[in-house]
Amino acid sequence: MIEDRLANIHARAMVIPKGWRADELRDVLNGPGVFLVLPDERAPSSESKIDGFALGRVVLDEAELLTLAVAPDAQGRGLGRKTLAAFEAQAALKGAASAFLEVAVANQPARRLYMTTGWAEVGHRRGYYSVNGERHDALAMRKSLTGA
Repeated sequence: MIEDRLANIHARAMVIPKGWRADELRDVLNGPGVFLVLPDERAPSSESKIDGFALGRVVLDEAELLTLAVAPDAQGRGLGRKTLAAFEAQAALKGAASAFLEVAVANQPARRLYMTTGWAEVGHRRGYYSVNGERHDALAMRKSLTGA
């Protein structure tokens, strides 16, 4: 199943927060307004190799980037940037005027990606993530998807 493949990538790519299990991904994918994107905007097939993905959700005119993950052996090749662009395009097509996300303060590569692609910090969430009993801060970020 696609969820097993996504969970494998997520588990290897994530430190804070922890990677999601296949059943957790399945639950998220079945949620209202949720969509999956791949770096090249193609639909996943059972034969295709998946190196990264993003899950998003649109409610009314707002999107949320739920997660973005790139397999460690595929990092450094622009897949995160392509996946983020695919998320933004799909969210806009679904009617979102803006998008939000949370990112761990300690996740410097992800923060750099978001900052260099036009995302702005709009808040600081103390102790937002819990990993093995430790609390970690997150930044809340926002981006307009309307070009303004």
